[in-house]
Amino acid sequence: MKFLVIGSGLMGSALAFDLARSKGVQSVTLADQNLDVVKKAAEKIGSDLVRPVAVDVNYFDDVVALMEGHDCAIGAVSYRYNHALSKAAIEVGSHYCDLGGNDEVVQRQLTLDAQAKQRNVAIVPNCGLAPGLANVLAARGAEQFDAVESIFVRVGGLPQHPKPPLNYQLAFSVEGLINEYSGKSVVIRDGRVTEVDTMTEVETIEFPPPFGKLEAFHTSGGTSLLPAMFEGKVRELNYKTIRYAGHCEKFKALLDLGFASSEPVTLGSNIFTEKEVFFELLKRKLPFTGPDVVLLRAAITGTKQNRKRVLTYNLIDFQDESGNITAMMRTTSFPTSVIAQLLASNRIQQKGVLTPEQCVPLEPFLTELRQRNIDIEEEWK
Repeated sequence: MKFLVIGSGLMGSALAFDLARSKGVQSVTLADQNLDVVKKAAEKIGSDLVRPVAVDVNYFDDVVALMEGHDCAIGAVSYRYNHALSKAAIEVGSHYCDLGGNDEVVQRQLTLDAQAKQRNVAIVPNCGLAPGLANVLAARGAEQFDAVESIFVRVGGLPQHPKPPLNYQLAFSVEGLINEYSGKSVVIRDGRVTEVDTMTEVETIEFPPPFGKLEAFHTSGGTSLLPAMFEGKVRELNYKTIRYAGHCEKFKALLDLGFASSEPVTLGSNIFTEKEVFFELLKRKLPFTGPDVVLLRAAITGTKQNRKRVLTYNLIDFQDESGNITAMMRTTSFPTSVIAQLLASNRIQQKGVLTPEQCVPLEPFLTELRQRNIDIEEEWK
């Protein structure tokens, strides 16, 4: 199997790292705009299977030419490029998956369904952690019930040693963070799909020591296509992001003040938007200093054999100190790598544009993750 990873940042590098160490993988092309950067990333991975190349994703024809000859391409760049990358994959007849996270972009990708089927390929946006792994657990878990009442998904990437006032560090792109904190969260209430404001309805959630009581609140993108799949089938469904207590109120105050607006601001002789300045300040003030941890809980309540039951999936994943791979990199990139391999090996046989909750089988997905020491606990009550 031959893979192409577009983007050599934290997630792209971790993707290439995992692919290069997986059985049946013949080659991994790692591409980025800056050849020096991608060469350093390839050297750090330390595998002869990884070939660094330069490509600018703004040039569609160059991307198409690069995708030729690969069984599956993986987008690990800004979600803004995912629609164009999907079109390129369809043009060359390659499977494609990406980290997704933006509902509007995913909706645009879904319009390519007929073209993907015609080319006999699968386009799978919204892989990764949440959306991605968490959604697969929710969807496949629900299939084990005779009837489902509610599905609640809670996920968060946190510093193991939080520092006030925000008790947070940038575990992934600042653009992705603000995207999650902005707009609307799609949920199901009283059996119907609706929207609620992000960063609202803060609740308390508890994990084993040393974490204890944390908070969770609505963010965008996490539910992916779960609401469309379960409308009319469940009474309640929602996704919330986990943070240390007090984070939501403080960060929301910054957004309410307009720090992430598109209003212009002049600094010296240069003109920026307030959002651009805010992004740069966040990168400086909330740098990733590690180590981190990822917490996940997916709880499904329903009826099984005439009894009310609750199925809960739990994951606590810590940074891999030996490999210098963060928990967020592991839980985002490794599931995406597994999905890409399931596509390339035809173990996912559906074609068209589908999200992971629609097409990824629980086994061998969890088996592959366990081999990477991502061990998800399953509990029935």
